[in-house]
Amino acid sequence: MADKKSKVVDKWKTKVWYSVLAPEMFEGKEIAEVVASDEKLLQNRIVKCSLMEMIGSGSQNAMFTALSFRVHEVRGKNAHTKLIGHEIAPSYIRTLARRGKTLIHLALPVKTKDDGAVNVKLVAVTGARVSANTKKNLLNTMRDEVLKAAEDLSYDQLMQDVLYGRLASKIFNKLKQITYMKRVEVRKSEKLEEFK
Repeated sequence: MADKKSKVVDKWKTKVWYSVLAPEMFEGKEIAEVVASDEKLLQNRIVKCSLMEMIGSGSQNAMFTALSFRVHEVRGKNAHTKLIGHEIAPSYIRTLARRGKTLIHLALPVKTKDDGAVNVKLVAVTGARVSANTKKNLLNTMRDEVLKAAEDLSYDQLMQDVLYGRLASKIFNKLKQITYMKRVEVRKSEKLEEFK
C-alpha cells in the first residue's frame, strides 16, 4: 500500500501585505509595503527611506539623508512607526573634506524636554585651517548650542529642526562669529531606546 503524503502548504499564501506608515510629523505617509505571516513579526522592524521621498523636495540635503523608522504598533493592515534617527550619506560628508580646511566632529548624547534621549553627531567645516585653541572654542560652542536646543524642544521638534537644517543653521551662525565657516551638518542622530 502506498504511503500517505502530507499536504504541503505554500508559506507565501499565509502571508499578508501591510502598509508601513510614517509618524504624524510626515502626515502619516506610506513609507513602504512589507509582507509578514503574523503582525507580531512586524513589531520593532526597522524601515528606511530617504528624506526626499518623505517631503518631496529635491534639495541637496534631502537627497543624501536616510531616515530610520521603527514599527511600534500594528492596526489592521497598517503598521505605524516612530522616527528613530537619520544619517547623511558618508560619501557626501567626505566631499566636505578639502585641503586647507579643518573638520570638527562632535558626538553628543542629549535629553529633550519630553525626556527623549538622542545621540546627535555633527560635523563642522572651517574655511581655513584653525589653531587648536580655536577648534576647542568651536567644539564648546557646538556642544552648548545642541544642549540648549535639546532642553527647549520635544523629541519631535528637535528631529524636525535637525532634518530641515534649522539646528545646523543656528549653530553655523554662532560659529561664524568665531572664525570663517564653510558648513555645519548634523550628520547622524539615533534615538536611545529601551525594548520590552
